[in-house]
Amino acid sequence: MAKRVQLVLTQDVSKLGKLGDLVEVAPGYARNYLVPKSLATRATPGILKQVERRREQERQRQLELKQQALEQKAALEKVGSLKIAKQVGENEAIFGTVTSQDVADAIQAATSQEVDRRGITIPDIGKLGTYKAEIKLFSDVTAQIDVEVVAS
Repeated sequence: MAKRVQLVLTQDVSKLGKLGDLVEVAPGYARNYLVPKSLATRATPGILKQVERRREQERQRQLELKQQALEQKAALEKVGSLKIAKQVGENEAIFGTVTSQDVADAIQAATSQEVDRRGITIPDIGKLGTYKAEIKLFSDVTAQIDVEVVAS
């Protein structure tokens, strides 16, 4: 059996890896597909150093993003409770529902920090009261905040 060839990907290749990944593939796959289509280059010591430097820069960037997320979490938890006003019908039932966009707007108004609405998880809210919302700020940083629904 032929030995494998080490390549560094210059573009994302589905089912193989992402840009900058060091992969081992069959020599024919490298020679006939990856290298001619400029999807990968041969792994030389200089290229391996570049890949390592790029990984270190990405790791530093991820650490900075995580630090920012931790600061944002502290600011959100310091706020305590957010009030969202909704129209109310009989038995304290609200018209419509409280959406993640409503929560994101309330956070923007209270802390002047932008939060991505797609990272906000709220329970189904149909009545007045206090509910817990979970906000995912980073891959492993989540903040919990109280959302108080009041009559407008």
